[in-house]
Amino acid sequence: MRYFICMICVFFMTSVTLVAASDGPAGSIKTMKGAASIVRQEKVILAKNGEKIFARDILRTGADGSLGVIFKDDTLLSVGPNSELVIDEFLFAPAQGKLSFVARMLRGTAVYLSGIIAKLSPESVRFETPVASVGIRGTKFAVKVDEN
Repeated sequence: MRYFICMICVFFMTSVTLVAASDGPAGSIKTMKGAASIVRQEKVILAKNGEKIFARDILRTGADGSLGVIFKDDTLLSVGPNSELVIDEFLFAPAQGKLSFVARMLRGTAVYLSGIIAKLSPESVRFETPVASVGIRGTKFAVKVDEN
């Protein structure tokens, strides 16, 4: 009986850790300029330094806007003017082997510098655009997506 109760406790603690890894903040805004916002669950939040970023957030910048984001795994992302980018997935729980970073660029410009996820599990990182996907293998790149 004790073994059964211990197994339930271990299962529960592991489940809580995995939920926390996927539901907690993925990162935060470190720099911003001009008009910029975050769309989270259909609500628009004005971007500001220190604002938390979560998986499934949409980052938007206006004509004079830019954002600098640092993620929990030390990935750096700069989003330029007139841009829209979705953080589709972010998991950073190395102890449980849960690693994933998927971003989707809808329009505009961005510069990406890979962090720990790309070093530990390069196949778990993707940067998607309307016409192509970039598999990340520990790198830095810039991308521009025209509105057309």
